[in-house]
Amino acid sequence: MASGKPASKSGQPKLAPSLAPWLAWAAIILVLDQFTKTLILGYYQLGDSTPVTSFFNVVRVHNHGAAFSFLANAGGWQRWLFTGIGVVAAIFMVWMLKSHPGQKLFAFAVSSLLGGAVGNVLDRLLHGYVVDFLDFHWPWLAGVFHGGHFPAFNLADAAITLGAVCLILDEVLRVRRGH
Repeated sequence: MASGKPASKSGQPKLAPSLAPWLAWAAIILVLDQFTKTLILGYYQLGDSTPVTSFFNVVRVHNHGAAFSFLANAGGWQRWLFTGIGVVAAIFMVWMLKSHPGQKLFAFAVSSLLGGAVGNVLDRLLHGYVVDFLDFHWPWLAGVFHGGHFPAFNLADAAITLGAVCLILDEVLRVRRGH
């Protein structure tokens, strides 16, 4: 064909996989994350908690650190460190998505990571901390976490976790295909 693109079975040129769906998924995560955080900031005071089930509360927590409040009491400089890391990571993830948009599981994983990372970076820029509100607790966690409460988290964190799990799964599947 004159276009230089490989032809599909119908004889039409194949379209290159698009970056748009993956950026749209990241944007959906970002919007849902920021919407839920806005609700929490609007209806809850810092430290408020509403029991929902025997193992789940909606709370308002401010995390000035990273995962599991790492460096939360470092004096403020960590805000800019984690913001910078998040911005650099987001740029790298967009580049990865642009380089591999046709690898569906990989692109889903990276776009989930991207949406979550940008959501938490936006919190740091707007508030100086990340707003967390999902509080799960079970007695069997008491030996590891105070009162059995897993550290509170948000939708961005859940998306980051989903992305990490999918990235690991993608790599396991890639290695299996190679054997």
